[in-house]
Amino acid sequence: MSTIVFVCTGNTCRSPMAAALTEAIFKQQGIHATVLSAGVAAGSPSPASKNAIRAMRDDKIDIKRHRSTQVTIDFLQGADLILALTSSHLDAVMYMHPKANAFTLGEFSGLGGDVSDPFGGDIAIYRECAAQIKKMIESVDIEKWKTISKEDI
Repeated sequence: MSTIVFVCTGNTCRSPMAAALTEAIFKQQGIHATVLSAGVAAGSPSPASKNAIRAMRDDKIDIKRHRSTQVTIDFLQGADLILALTSSHLDAVMYMHPKANAFTLGEFSGLGGDVSDPFGGDIAIYRECAAQIKKMIESVDIEKWKTISKEDI
């Protein structure tokens, strides 16, 4: 089973939402993969932000149990695919693990661009962020998701 890791800054907003949305889409499509998230500046384990939890609830996804995880070299080496939410997150990943199979989510989806940081915003900002992430994830061809494996690295 392949492992996909989403990376953002604090691992309380964007990357947990991206991981949860991906898991939900994979479940609908019958794709089996481990989907994780981490942050380049996650610090001590923290829950998902309240508005991230609320935004995911709109899609009937529960992320209340999420706790932030710091990106480490070991964490990255265990991933078949790493999807950063911004180009600066991708730079941090590549600095730590130059041989990583890593892209920004925008690049991987073909839509381009970074995912805006909703941290500190109101629920409307979080919903916009979740919609942006969902659009990017859904833009990836299902067959592309299915072919991710360690042999591709």
